[in-house]
Amino acid sequence: MNTLPSVAADATSTALTVLAPDGSCLWSNVALGRLGVRPEELPLSRAEPGGAAVDVPWPGPDGDTRWLRVRCLPVDHEGRPLRVYEVRDVSVERRERDWGRNYRWRLAHIEQLAKVGTWEWDVATGHVIWSDVLLQMFGYPPGTALDYESYRDLLHPEDIALIETTLQTALRAGGPFAYTHRMYLADRVTLRVFECYGEVFTDPSGVPVRVLGTAHDITATQRIQEELIRLAERDPLTDLPNRRALLARLDDLIAAGGDPAGALLLIDIDNFKDINDVHGHAVGDDVLRLLARLLVRHLPDGTVLGRLGGDEFAVVLPGTPAGDALAVAETLCDAAARSPVPVAGAGLRVTLSIGAAPAGPGVTRDALLAHADLALYEAKDAGRNRARIYLPEQYRHAVQRVNVVTRVRDALREHRMHLDAQPIVDLATGAVVSHELLIRLRDGRQPPLHPVEFLPTVERDDLIGELDRWVVATASAALADPAVVAAGTCFDVNISARSMESPGFGDWVVGVLRAAGVEPGRLGVEVTETAAITNVAAVRNLAGALRDAGCRLSLDDFGAGFGSFSYLKHLPFSTVKIAGDFVRQADRGGADPVLIDAVVRAAHGLGMRTVAESVERAELVPALRRLGVDAGQGFHLGRPIPLEDLLDGLRDGWHASAVPHPGCP
Repeated sequence: MNTLPSVAADATSTALTVLAPDGSCLWSNVALGRLGVRPEELPLSRAEPGGAAVDVPWPGPDGDTRWLRVRCLPVDHEGRPLRVYEVRDVSVERRERDWGRNYRWRLAHIEQLAKVGTWEWDVATGHVIWSDVLLQMFGYPPGTALDYESYRDLLHPEDIALIETTLQTALRAGGPFAYTHRMYLADRVTLRVFECYGEVFTDPSGVPVRVLGTAHDITATQRIQEELIRLAERDPLTDLPNRRALLARLDDLIAAGGDPAGALLLIDIDNFKDINDVHGHAVGDDVLRLLARLLVRHLPDGTVLGRLGGDEFAVVLPGTPAGDALAVAETLCDAAARSPVPVAGAGLRVTLSIGAAPAGPGVTRDALLAHADLALYEAKDAGRNRARIYLPEQYRHAVQRVNVVTRVRDALREHRMHLDAQPIVDLATGAVVSHELLIRLRDGRQPPLHPVEFLPTVERDDLIGELDRWVVATASAALADPAVVAAGTCFDVNISARSMESPGFGDWVVGVLRAAGVEPGRLGVEVTETAAITNVAAVRNLAGALRDAGCRLSLDDFGAGFGSFSYLKHLPFSTVKIAGDFVRQADRGGADPVLIDAVVRAAHGLGMRTVAESVERAELVPALRRLGVDAGQGFHLGRPIPLEDLLDGLRDGWHASAVPHPGCP
């Protein structure tokens, strides 16, 4: 065999074997032995003489699969046709090649799953490589050649400077960068928003050589964020700026200063309660919506009309002197009086009372609101359907309101304040799960005062804290009554923002319950959405004291500003009470059931129950039940009755038949 070509005789690093025409092995080298392969075991027939090398799988010593590359070299030796087979172990090469292919495959699929495309920029040549996923996001087929100039033509003109400035800064400083921009897709019509992150890589001398980046289409996310921001600042009924947005505009007006700085109008619909009582709340809502459109048409440019809540609107008039502000207010009064609102099958005449107050040096936001409120009261006292400008002598009318505070204080001292109980009903079973206790002033004096007539005034005074404590103490004493305990009755009480913010109030409530021997879970405390979003820290402190003791905590009137979703996950409410504005028309389609469904899903997902307020028609019950609302409250489900009458009924065994109590929610 020493006469064979040197390629066979001298090779020791490459495994070789020589076969005769009959397939018998004439010779093999040491390298083949090191592979642990016997010549007769090899599938040599796959390699054609003189053809390309072939890769064949081969079992390894550890049970894994190796890959052997076999090439056949035909040799004519002394007239005999022999075959020299060259065998190499290419397992590592194959693994590296397969890993690279799999890596690119995985990267492409990860990009598709994450909806994130990647790009690479060679700084020296200016060449940009776009991933297929990113090209598809841009509206191009995979593999499309897209240079930077073509890409630049797709960018929104207002965003080009931002992108190029960011990239130039990153090239100078090195390291990561980020920007968000708009661009048109390949059709040159569809506009999308992309969020981009990248990093600059340099050579050892610090010169940028390569830039890697990602792009994520956030168009849908941005639209949702913009809509949430809009909803957080808009009144859901009228689509006007809500109280939060209006107060922010008022702060801007005061901060801007100037001479004149501007003015504020407070607008109240005259006798709006009568509209609701006579025509129903649906008509009342229509009045609010139509009136909002009417007022906007008669306001000067640059002004802001918004809804503070209920039937109260406000207008911020930047740079408007007092006389002009009063003229605008009178124009609005005239427009409303001359334009019957087309509801209830006929034209409904609606009039306005408006208070105007000028901003000026030293006038704070709260003072400006108070001044406009004084002027509004003056307009109402003068006969309504008119406007008044704030004057210092209107202070005497404030004195009259002080008399309201005195009257409530006297009623507390003389035990002439009372509580009415309104049932909260489980919509699935019809069982009463709790009663909300509503405050009433029955002092025998004239004129009678409804809660909406004295509570806003009292809430501006320290008396509100005393009133809240009286409500909690009275409720606790009633819960301790043996008949109430036997019936398993639960109560819910409202507390003011001022008590909510009072340090130690929650501990005081828990102490009162313990002193009365009442299980804390039988008392629920309600705070309004407005109060909750105004002072999140105070709600969190109150919640900590109450929930740790076992008391229930409810978010009342949820949805009034549509800005509380972000707070639900941070505040441990046990119940969310859905505002009546959403509930009254929930059986008639439109946006209301959609919003209720969103509230229910959010609340249930966070382990909270839901209660629908203002359930005043039978048709609402099945509609709310279908939406997943847990309980309801309103005239259809039960009108308020004096707490004393409820206690007497329980003592007479009423609970055994008419008022089932399955336990507190």
